[in-house]
Amino acid sequence: MLSRFRPGIILGVLLILLIGFIVQTGSVQSQPANTSQSVSSILFENVQIFNGKSEGLSTPSNVLVVGNKIQTISTTAIPALPTVNLTRIDGSGRVLMPGLIDAHVHLFTETTPIAKLLSPDTPLEALVQQAQTNATEMLLRGFTSARDLAGPVFELKQAIDRGDVVGPRIWPSGAMISQTSGHGDYRSLDELPRTPTTSLSRAEVFGMTAIADGEAEVLRRAREQLMRGASQLKVAAGGGVSSSYGPLDANQFTESELRVAVQAATDWNTYVTAHAITSSAMQSAIRAGIKCIEHGQLMDEETAKLMAEKGAWLSIQPFLDDEDAIPFPEGSVSRSKQLEVVQGTDNAYKLAKKYNIKTAWSTDTLFDARLATRQGAILAKMVRWYTPDQVLKMATSTNAELLSLSGPRNPYPGRLGVVEEGALADLLLVNGNPLDNIRLVENPSQNFVVIMKDGKLYKNLLR
Repeated sequence: MLSRFRPGIILGVLLILLIGFIVQTGSVQSQPANTSQSVSSILFENVQIFNGKSEGLSTPSNVLVVGNKIQTISTTAIPALPTVNLTRIDGSGRVLMPGLIDAHVHLFTETTPIAKLLSPDTPLEALVQQAQTNATEMLLRGFTSARDLAGPVFELKQAIDRGDVVGPRIWPSGAMISQTSGHGDYRSLDELPRTPTTSLSRAEVFGMTAIADGEAEVLRRAREQLMRGASQLKVAAGGGVSSSYGPLDANQFTESELRVAVQAATDWNTYVTAHAITSSAMQSAIRAGIKCIEHGQLMDEETAKLMAEKGAWLSIQPFLDDEDAIPFPEGSVSRSKQLEVVQGTDNAYKLAKKYNIKTAWSTDTLFDARLATRQGAILAKMVRWYTPDQVLKMATSTNAELLSLSGPRNPYPGRLGVVEEGALADLLLVNGNPLDNIRLVENPSQNFVVIMKDGKLYKNLLR
């Protein structure tokens, strides 16, 4: 029986070792040159605050960060502290706001084409290096926190938390749990049938997906992700656009199988989020006790009512047929499914607002390095449905509320998504007022003049 698993074990261990080796040897910069400094206290002077909750800005204020938390917010001068490690930043009336939060990313897969990811000819070292670069660039776009919802990010997260790699706070799900022929099944047909001696597929070895059929297998795969450090679990409850086999309208997993995943997460004091686009898949997931739906563009009114009744979250992306659409080939099955999904986006947001569903914002870009750079632009287009202050609230305090569903499995205890005394110091200083011009977030290199995460400066153009 061990021969069945040996290739997967070897490659999995190799991936873990490669991350540590690359960090130690400096093959990837552990932090952008001259952008990170550790100080005991930082004082922002003369700033207007968007606190993550209010509709407008504060009067000119001063904000003192000590260690990794906001200690004092005052409209009057804050007395100098008796320390040589005080850094003053003159905001000159600029807007101080919480760091942005993306509730659905894939740090390992969003910048690399799927064929390259799944090719045995692609060195794991190259994928690790790309993921580290992607994490650093994400933070420097102003995204200080992210939920990673399918991918081998555990070691990358640990490297970031240690300070060996620059990147956002990560809430990892590990591999997405999928049934055979489901949204996470990337095997070719010549790999079927699976037998007790069949080796794991590349996507499974890599940690993108975990294929499970039947309650016992779902329970095992769920517990494996929790063992690795998942802050929440992700299952595929329905078909997807990039799925190789499962039709968009197909439900995936029985409700009893989904309940097993929910039970595993509940026993671990956390929750399950489900990939589900159609009403049928969404309802199956919600009836099984799943607390968050990823996507939901094709939900109907009955489903929206059910979500509101159960208090389920909707983590939806502003998928439109525009420059930010994943570039599937014209005439392909995926392109056809993509067009079907985007036709439902406007109605899904309409229903979410009508029934006051708890709605998170996220991007879920895949397989294209250019799209990954468009996080801010994808956020800005939300004004199609919401006011700028509602958009920014969604990407800060609302998304932070969703992250807190992990309970004891939350890897970063403390308040995020707000500028309040006692909150964790993840902050952006904006060159302009994003409540007046939301498009400022589209150009972070120019408009985010200060980026702080956990009380540390990773960018400061005002020195």
